[in-house]
Amino acid sequence: MDRISHQWRVIDTGLRRAAENLAINKAMLEAHQAGEIPHTLRFLQFKPSALLGFHQSAEQELLIDYCHAQEIDIQRRITGGGAIYFDPSQIGWELYLDKKFLGTADMALVAKRICEAAADGMRRLGVDAQFRPRNDIEVNGRKISGTGGAFDGDSILYQGTLLVDFDVAKMLRILRIPAEKLSDKAIDSARDRVANLKDLLGKAPNIDEVKKHMTAAFGEAFSIEFEQSDALTEVEQTKYQQALAEIDSPEWIFQHDRPASETETVNGIYRSAGGLMRVSIYLDTAKERIKQVWITGDFFVNPKRMIVDLEAALRHTLVSEIAQNVSLFFQDYPADMLLLTADDFVQLFNGALAKQAEASTA
Repeated sequence: MDRISHQWRVIDTGLRRAAENLAINKAMLEAHQAGEIPHTLRFLQFKPSALLGFHQSAEQELLIDYCHAQEIDIQRRITGGGAIYFDPSQIGWELYLDKKFLGTADMALVAKRICEAAADGMRRLGVDAQFRPRNDIEVNGRKISGTGGAFDGDSILYQGTLLVDFDVAKMLRILRIPAEKLSDKAIDSARDRVANLKDLLGKAPNIDEVKKHMTAAFGEAFSIEFEQSDALTEVEQTKYQQALAEIDSPEWIFQHDRPASETETVNGIYRSAGGLMRVSIYLDTAKERIKQVWITGDFFVNPKRMIVDLEAALRHTLVSEIAQNVSLFFQDYPADMLLLTADDFVQLFNGALAKQAEASTA
């Protein structure tokens, strides 16, 4: 099929189980790469689901028993990234297009162009949404949409979520994180970092209106028109059934699983000139790699989200490279920290890791 650059397809696949949504991802990406479908904008929603990144271990990332007890589906994405929670309080949006159309294979430039268009769609709803590199959309410094993309040959799958009435506490409860991150204070702090359309607008918007404005914004940004599609094509249906048979299985979900015994959470406290600092480090002891850090304490930083950004920057850092990566982070991140310094964070992390090393050799 020749892809017509000025006319794309828009399709809404509705509320589905995680396995079904991910099987559609795989089917549409394969069909697009084969030239069997046009460039496409897809809207989707999930029944309650815990989604792993393709390379993650369910045992190490999720509280599996809790997910089962709460009837939360566990699934593995076909793309990378971290574990996330989806439910009907979020709207998913996806673009299937190729590098040639965008004129670049640089994912930073791809993210900028797509996220700026998506942010325009959100502004049409009455919120001041802005793209924030690398791949977030924010309202007044609070995240309202997280995004990410992947290549398959010449095709790009770029995905985003829009928070309509999302409760971050539900997400935190499915993850293997320190108990202190589930305290009322910690949950309130996490809620302050995200924005919901319902809170911003005073009521939850009509979902069809959201999709209409998003579609219009993408159309204007890319100078294209959309043709509404009510169903997957026969080609997509065939690929979808094949993908579902593979994805909707324990073999797919647990293919990269490693025991939780290969991980450990270590804690540390450091009294710096800038205040008392605490850290919990979720450590992959087998690979000597930091999976996640959580930083709290009595100190001042501005912007407040600097701590969240530092935590994100240190995911998957080798223990041996933590000082180097902290230094690189602060080189490119302007922040006001009063008496706090980059080296204070290094001392905080090294102190916690040194205690872990001593305990493991005792």
